[in-house]
Amino acid sequence: MSQTLSIIIPAFNESGTMLEILNKIKRVSLIDGLRKEIIVIDDGSTDGTVMHVEQFIMENNDQDIRLLKQSRNLGKGAALRRGFGIASGDFILIQDADLEYDPEEYNLLLKPMLSGRADVVYGSRFLGNLPHRMLFYWHSVGNKFLTFLSNVMTNLNLSDMETCYKVFKADIIQNIDLKENGFGFEPEITAKIAKIKGIRIFEIGISYYGRTYEEGKKINWKDGFYAIYAIFKYNLFSK
Repeated sequence: MSQTLSIIIPAFNESGTMLEILNKIKRVSLIDGLRKEIIVIDDGSTDGTVMHVEQFIMENNDQDIRLLKQSRNLGKGAALRRGFGIASGDFILIQDADLEYDPEEYNLLLKPMLSGRADVVYGSRFLGNLPHRMLFYWHSVGNKFLTFLSNVMTNLNLSDMETCYKVFKADIIQNIDLKENGFGFEPEITAKIAKIKGIRIFEIGISYYGRTYEEGKKINWKDGFYAIYAIFKYNLFSK
């Protein structure tokens, strides 16, 4: 019996990229006969994001895709929690609704899991020789600092804790009690999986097609300071 990859897409005001990312996902052929389950969680968008998802669903009835709508903008972490809760796949992958990450690289992330070597795989923007758009030096410094601080607390040697691309065995992520509603999800989940005895965490180098604020980028310096708080909170004061 074939296994399934659940692709969780939190989306807030991504009408400019929503159709394109869904079509990119549709075109991906997964290794080992994996099937795709796509779950889009609209996080209170006020643009045409929902309309584009509904259009895709109507035009692609061969795709296993569901659209969930949050009552208001609750944050990426809250959207992901809802998606994790209804996912039926054997593996769960996080995909942002923008075009910064390339679905063609799903198979790179899945190989360590399907070979039985990994329980969790992070896609690192700082490993390998795949294409990377050059943007925001201080964002890069901030990401590396947050990863360093997280590693000090978790005793992991990750190169990119803040990456979007994370793949989990479903039974692992669905049994973690997640609290963060916003971008604090990244340090929270890293802290909590690091505490699981015997867990096998891998990193794979991925490409990165970052966007500017004019192109729709949302994370900012305030999220960085909150991430520092979350690192201490979930490593030192959370079971």
